[in-house]
Order: sequence, then structure tokens, then C-alpha cells
Amino acid sequence: MQAIPLLSGIAFAVLWWLGQALVPMVVGRGIDALTQRHLDGLVTWSAVLLGLGVLQAWAGIMRHRRAVVVWLTAAYRTVQVTVRQATRLGATLPKRLSTGEVVSVGNSDIGHIGNAMDILVRGIGALVAIAAVTVILITTSPTLGLVVLIGVPLMAVAVGPLLRPLHRRQQAHRELQGDLATRAADIVGGLRVLRGVGGEEVFAGRYREESQKVRRAGVRVASVESLLEGAQILLPGLLIAGVTWLGATFAVRGEISPGSLVSFYGYAVFLISPLRTLTEMADKLTKGHVAARRVVRILKLTPEVQGGSRTGVPAGALSDPDSGVTVRQGVFTALAAGTPEEAIEIADRLGRYRESAATMGDVPLREIAVEELRRRILLADNGARLFAGRLRDELDPAGHDDETVHRALHDACATDIVEALPDGLDAHVAEAGREFSGGQQQRLRLARALLADPEVLILIEPTSAVDAHSEARIAARLAAARAGRTTLVATTSPLVLDRADHVIYVRDGVARAEGAHRDLLAHDADYRATVTRGED
Repeated sequence: MQAIPLLSGIAFAVLWWLGQALVPMVVGRGIDALTQRHLDGLVTWSAVLLGLGVLQAWAGIMRHRRAVVVWLTAAYRTVQVTVRQATRLGATLPKRLSTGEVVSVGNSDIGHIGNAMDILVRGIGALVAIAAVTVILITTSPTLGLVVLIGVPLMAVAVGPLLRPLHRRQQAHRELQGDLATRAADIVGGLRVLRGVGGEEVFAGRYREESQKVRRAGVRVASVESLLEGAQILLPGLLIAGVTWLGATFAVRGEISPGSLVSFYGYAVFLISPLRTLTEMADKLTKGHVAARRVVRILKLTPEVQGGSRTGVPAGALSDPDSGVTVRQGVFTALAAGTPEEAIEIADRLGRYRESAATMGDVPLREIAVEELRRRILLADNGARLFAGRLRDELDPAGHDDETVHRALHDACATDIVEALPDGLDAHVAEAGREFSGGQQQRLRLARALLADPEVLILIEPTSAVDAHSEARIAARLAAARAGRTTLVATTSPLVLDRADHVIYVRDGVARAEGAHRDLLAHDADYRATVTRGED
């Protein structure tokens, strides 16, 4: 629980600040005992001063430990809930938010949220310390106490006008940072293609232009922050000067003792720290508020597709009434569409990644629990990523035996990729598998899908990036590997279509013809034009 470390941290912070706040008073009493030649009083106040030093040391250590716990808990709990929400949203997340927006949560927002929780510990203790000093000053000299009592709120009011523009400029800066992170991710992800088409300089220029916008926004934020930092020095300094001048005046008049004068000066110097802490708290809470709003924006998103509660639904044919496509149980089916977008839309409906009236058997997919659907139906497209880590772990999270893994690699025509690696399956994969070519990544993703061995496998253009010889081998091996299990492959490749048990031709989002590939090729001119790209 975050409340226990936070409350205990505040308690230790209060003790730490109070230990410092009482030091000027104890020193003043000791000086008065010295001037009055009271040895017992001098010894007593010296012992009290030693005790306050021990209290400060112990409370300071404990306060810092609790503050670190609070900071880490707030920061990494934010990461946990954000990742959990990203997992829950699934395909909905990239449609609603950019990559940079999500990445910025881990880059900067967690730090600001952690700092906001950390400053609460010190800030509340600073408020208690200021209140204690005010009471002591009023008790010793009502005039000086009132000066502090009135001066502190005035300082807070003086800083207030800076917070609104700071908040606004930080918000704009944060949004630009997210956009720039998205741009960088796009450039890195498509660098190979950009170099191939000569677009590297164009995108580099765009990135340079947007980075300058981020820089200018950062300068605008820094200009307000510099005023805030200056206020942290100027305003407490004016208050200290006023308290010191009044205290010296009272001492000259004989209204206070020399020890009290030293105490007042000590309090004036001491007040710098808690007052600066309050100004720092205003700054960090503002940044934390901006960051928290971005995180809450992610947490408020809801998945486009909501699941039902039914489990244990019998296996059956997958049907999409919107297009008229039906994938028969246990059949290797190919879906040839006039445009790739049509095939992807149908696959998304059959995989329950968008709202539809699709059914499994006689049961609407919307009534089946999402967890069961994701376990039984796997939709694998070319947007899937290879994550950083050991290749074996990336391909086979379930931990199959070597024979099963190598069989899946063979079926995906990816054995040569693994054999070329110095450590084989134990080789380390870089982020997004960038050391592999597009065709190699595609074959490794296919091997991963085959290793998952789902009840229903839906593949989107699984051979679009491989050469013709590899495509022919994959088509033959894929049909054999999925024999007797429900499989749908969205493709216009003649090599894959020829291996399919059943082919469905879709045009304008509706199934126009069904049958064997060679029969459709011979009798349907539209299908023939789509598959052969207009060539005989």
C-alpha cells in the first residue's frame, strides 16, 4: 500500500524539520545561560542540542528511505498500471494514441509522478516546521511572529501567478515530446525502406524541424521555471532580511535578550529551506499533475471490443455475416481479396478485433469471453514484433521441446536463419529484430505462430516478403503442418492459393466466389485478374 510509506515518510519528515526548527531556540537559550553565567542551564541546553542533532540524523535517514520508497512505488506502479492497461486495450491502443505518447510515460511521466509523491513528504513537513517557528516567534515576540505569519502566505500568493503559465507550457512541451518520440520511432522502424527509396534526408529534415519545436517549447518552460527559481531565493531573502532587521532593532532597545536575537537570526536563516521546499513543491506538483493527466488519459480508454462471459464453447465454423465468409472447421482456407484492406477487415472481425456479428458455430463471438477467444483464435499479421531477448524465448514462450521448435522452424522455412546465428536459438535478438531482414522476420513470426498451435490460425499475407522458392516451400509445409485444423490465410499468392483446400474470393468486402484455386482461375475472370495481377 502506498499510504503506509507515505504517511510514515511524512511523520519522519515532520520530526526532521522540527528537530531543525528547535535548534535556533535551544542555541539562544544556551547563549542566554552563558551570558547569565548559569552553568547548569548551559549544560542542560547543550545536552538538548545534542539530542536534537541525534533526532535529526535518525529522522533524516528514515525520511529519506521512505521518500525513496514512495518515489519508486509511485513511478513503477504507474508503469505497471500503464502496461496492464496497454495489454487490456490490445489493438485499440495504437488506434487511439501514438507510440510516442505511450513511450513518454516511461521516459518522463513516471519521474514527474514520483517527484510529486516525494515532495509531498518533505513539503508537508516543511509546512509543520513553518507553523512551529511561527508559534515560537509569536510567543517570544508577537510582532516578529506576525511578520512571519503574514509573510509566508504573501510569498505563496506571489508565486501563484507563475504556476498557471508554467502548467500550460509544460503541457504543450509534453505533447510535442510525444509527437517527436513518435516521429523517431517511425524513422527507426522504417529506416531500411527510407534508405532504399532515398527518403532518409526528407525525414531527417522533418525530425530536425520538430525537434526545434520541442527545443523552443522547452525554452519557454525554462523561462518560467527560472522565474520560479529566482523567486525561491528573492522572496525568502526579503523575509529573512525583514525578520533580522526587526530582531536587531528589538535587541538594541532591550526588548529581547542577546540569545533571542541569535535565535531570530537562526530562524530567519532556517526559514529559507522550508520556504524553498514549498516553492519546489508547487513546481513538482504542477509537473506531476501534467504527467498524471496523461497517464489517466490512457487509463480511461476502453477496448473497442468487449467480451462476453461464455466459456467452453464447442468448436465450429467461423462465419462473418457482413462479408459472407465462412471458414469451415478443420479446413485450410485461403482468402483472396481485391485489396489487402478488405482481407484485414474480415480477419479482424473473425479474430474479434473489431465489433461484428461474427460467430463460432452458432455462438456469436461477442458472447464468448475474450480470454478464451485469444487462446483459441490467433490472428498473426505482419505488424507483429520480435522483442529483444533470447530468440528461443521470443519464438516459444510456452517452452516446447527442441524437436517441436525445430519442426515449426522447418515448416516456416526458417531453419537456415537460426543455423546462421552463432548461438542458434540462444542468440540474443535486438529490439524489433532489426538484425533480420523483412523476409527473415516474417518467417520467424510464422514459426512463432505455428508453435502457438491454436485451434484457429488466421494469417495475414505470411509470405509477402519472401522469395518465390521460399514461398513455395512454406505453402506446402504450412498446409501439411495445419492439416485437420482450422486455418485461414489472407493472400493473393498463387503458390499459397494452390495449396489451400478451399478458396474464397472477396471483392468490395463481399464474398463473390468460392472453390478450388484452379477452378476459380479457369472460370472467374475477376479472380484471375486479382491473383495474376492482370497477367495471363
